[in-house]
Amino acid sequence: MKKKNILYAVLLSGATLTSTLFLSGCGESEAATSGISPQKMADGLHLVMKSDRTIYTRNVVNRLVKQDKVIKASEHWADDKALPLPAQMFRMGAEMVAKEPNAGFSYSLQSIWPINAQNAPKTEVEKTGLQYVVDNPGQNYYAEEELGGVKYFTGVYADTGVAAACVDCHNEHKDSPKTDFKLGDVMGGVVIRIPLD
Repeated sequence: MKKKNILYAVLLSGATLTSTLFLSGCGESEAATSGISPQKMADGLHLVMKSDRTIYTRNVVNRLVKQDKVIKASEHWADDKALPLPAQMFRMGAEMVAKEPNAGFSYSLQSIWPINAQNAPKTEVEKTGLQYVVDNPGQNYYAEEELGGVKYFTGVYADTGVAAACVDCHNEHKDSPKTDFKLGDVMGGVVIRIPLD
């Protein structure tokens, strides 16, 4: 029965990933001509990303690591023969989309309390947006910014601790600048960019 549940969780996660890849083919120019606003596109992309991340975190990592204690999750998952952490799965997906020449968007997971320095906000919009979603639970932050001569619509969405595995990992990690997260707390944010040019 356990193998069946694991397979179900992996297949469900793959189905929502397929939705993300389908949406990635709809670049800004197609979105504009079909009447989809950049905000609506970003909101839809975020919904798929949030669903994938929550399913993987709750139904795979939390269940197999915390509940069933079948396998561990590790930031050194390949060497440890373990599950990738949810943030690592998210980053791998973002890197895969970034390699697509016609993706029409990019995304990243960031935090004002990053364990890994590469996940710290770099632009003013990222910094402002991440602080906004912490200070305004349930609200998203939207702005336009210009980077490298390209104008972008940028959406920042709260990333919350959806399972004990997330909260415990951040609270116990030796490099974590914040160690008092609770379930449901905003731990960071998803930043989605759609080019407007």
